[in-house]
Amino acid sequence: MELELDLGESSAIALALENPNSLLIIDEKKGRKIAKAMGIDVTGTLGILIKAKSKGVIEKVKPILDKLESANFRISPSLRASVLKQAGEKD
Repeated sequence: MELELDLGESSAIALALENPNSLLIIDEKKGRKIAKAMGIDVTGTLGILIKAKSKGVIEKVKPILDKLESANFRISPSLRASVLKQAGEKD
């Protein structure tokens, strides 16, 4: 398994390590795995959307998912269903 990260991911992880109790927002699987192994709390874009809806910042998650997917943001059908369920929405 290759553990190399790009500069942005490496910098984000380093910054999170310098700031205890921070939440790292990272979508790339390899970066998330390494950050978690270092004890860093992580979330991704989809987690932010769920939180934004729960806080009333956005009204619906589904239209944003649709826009992300149309911009080539990859979301598996099972993950999409899970996100919508957590947000209390249907596909």
